[in-house]
Amino acid sequence: MDFLYKLNYNKSRRRGGFRACIFVFVLGALENIGFVANMSIMVLYFHHVMSFGISTSANTLTNFLGSTFFLTIVGGFISDTYLNRLYTCLIFGFLEITGLLLITIQAYYKNSQADSGEKSSCVKGGEAFMFYTSVCLLALGSGGVKGSIAALGADQFDRTDPEWARSVASYFNYYQFSVTIGSLLAVTAVVWIALNKGWHWAFFTGLVTALIGFIVLALGKPFYMSQPLASSSIVKISQVIIAAIQNRNLKLPENPGILHEIAKKERDISEEKLLHTRQFRFLDKAAVLWDGVNTQPRRVCTVTQVEEVKKLIRMLPIFSSTVIMNTCLAQLQTFSVLQGYIMEPHLATLNIPNPSIPVIPIMFMVILLPLYEFFFIPLARRLTGHPTGITQLQRVGVGLVLSVLSMGIAGLVEVKRRDQALKNPLKPISLFWLSFQYGIFGIADMFVMVGLMEFFYKEAPSGMRSLSTSFSLLSLSFGYFFSSIFVTIINAITEKVAASKQGWLEAKELNHNKLDYFYWFLAILSSLNFAIYLLWASWYKYRSDVKETDEQY
Repeated sequence: MDFLYKLNYNKSRRRGGFRACIFVFVLGALENIGFVANMSIMVLYFHHVMSFGISTSANTLTNFLGSTFFLTIVGGFISDTYLNRLYTCLIFGFLEITGLLLITIQAYYKNSQADSGEKSSCVKGGEAFMFYTSVCLLALGSGGVKGSIAALGADQFDRTDPEWARSVASYFNYYQFSVTIGSLLAVTAVVWIALNKGWHWAFFTGLVTALIGFIVLALGKPFYMSQPLASSSIVKISQVIIAAIQNRNLKLPENPGILHEIAKKERDISEEKLLHTRQFRFLDKAAVLWDGVNTQPRRVCTVTQVEEVKKLIRMLPIFSSTVIMNTCLAQLQTFSVLQGYIMEPHLATLNIPNPSIPVIPIMFMVILLPLYEFFFIPLARRLTGHPTGITQLQRVGVGLVLSVLSMGIAGLVEVKRRDQALKNPLKPISLFWLSFQYGIFGIADMFVMVGLMEFFYKEAPSGMRSLSTSFSLLSLSFGYFFSSIFVTIINAITEKVAASKQGWLEAKELNHNKLDYFYWFLAILSSLNFAIYLLWASWYKYRSDVKETDEQY
């Protein structure tokens, strides 16, 4: 068995690297064309084609996006435990392609759409079955792919290589750049196709590009390094928690070196030994031996198992600190788009369609990601001596600060827009004013998203890397859901104290709302969130900071 493992390892040395990642980059760009295009045009498709009401269309879109990003944990869990990352991507890719095919067919055939004469909030019968089946397949398929594809590329680098940290950091920058290129094509070319050639052609374009992407990914199979599958992370976490509870009355030894651990030759090849840390000592009781002998395996876990659970607990506050930022992102995809609908759409001689408004932050990211990789990181590396220039948590912190600034500016722009609209509705201010909040938030997203993916991949236990990497997208899911909750709560509170008995965001016309107040509320909330994040980030101990001690396990 050991010989076969060494043989496979030597073969894997001839694989991997950035050559293998090229296939991942291609899929990242091509698959994202359809996904981001759907984000941009689906609310209009729901309203104009499926005859949903305005609020129902918006809620259907946010529920779809929230579900998609939530389901990334399914793809991450499966690719860690049951299938390798390549097969997981291809299987969920098949589901995504099927969903795109169904929605393309429904957009093409008029008799499979809702009756345009009935402004209903739902479709009925066979049309409803086809619609919701396509949306569910899209959410499950796209979520599963996004939950496993990033880790597949990061797996192509040898952790024993001294350049590993630098290579993985560059990989995530390149991966984000490829995804951004796909987004740029989506909000320009595909949106143009939807508005000028037809909805079915837009969905069909996304189907074709995604299909090509998955074919390219499959063709890269001979070049990939595959990581060994791990035991179920849910089972391992449950074992530690149950063992800690069952052993709660046992006394912890003064010397952690006598806690239960197994020799390297007995360890699963997917498992990396973790050194003991003194945080969350109550969990150490899961590794206390009964009478010095491991007579009940289900009640005794190894130190490595316990440390894996501790590692996840340490990462949770970092994860939760990014949810508020993604709640702000949801506003740029909803309220800011509504602002753009009633603003002057011309930038010089260029007429920007409303669904293409997100092109502003995307263009910033297309320009800034290469600058960050080739200029900022080398400069920061010389100044700090850190392999990646700045740490992952520092990168996330920069993004959180910029998100506060973006929301503050969004409030000021809304004041200017509303004042001009009320003063002279025929001469609205230019759409260009939205570029400030979009541009700054685009930079913030560049720092946070890439920083989070790199952080979760590097810090995660060896058998949970896909699952942990999907946490960065799971934060997006919570952000979308929290957005709806915040809007509901703000309206419920402000309608009670307002003289007009109307909430900040309840008026039918945007010009009669207090959207600027809501933006500033989010800016204040984001500032408080950043202050809390600083505490968690300073408290967090990186894997590399845990030093070998005299304790032998």
